[in-house]
Amino acid sequence: MKLATLCYLRQGGQTLMLFRNKKANDIHQGKWNGLGGKFEPGESPEACAIREVREESGLLAHAPRLKGVLTFPRFKDDEDWYVFLYLITDFTGELAPSAEGDLQWIATDRLLELNLWPGDRIFLPCLEQPGWISGTFTYVKGELVSHQVIHHG
Repeated sequence: MKLATLCYLRQGGQTLMLFRNKKANDIHQGKWNGLGGKFEPGESPEACAIREVREESGLLAHAPRLKGVLTFPRFKDDEDWYVFLYLITDFTGELAPSAEGDLQWIATDRLLELNLWPGDRIFLPCLEQPGWISGTFTYVKGELVSHQVIHHG
């Protein structure tokens, strides 16, 4: 089992996205993602979100808002991934290059035009809605074969 965060930073009608094109053997190669990554031992979800945003962008996130918990059964190497989904609108600092890929501010209303994981197209609109979601997204060989999303609040 893997625990991870996925963070979407937004300001002025734009969302900071990461085009994954720099790491060898990256399961996300060629796709656009939010920022985030795996928990370190003993780390809380919020601490992981703040650390990952800092490491991948140079920005310091303040008060990440939990928007969901996503489950990806057998996502990579037959391991289940549990991902805490965050929306971050309060941050400081200057954008720095990422070792993961190329960072770019994208108009939020154009995100679904990017090369995203199919499940991302389902949960990204939920960032705009009140409350939070729990969702399960099952992929087989990179193809989304089933999903379920429940809105809370």
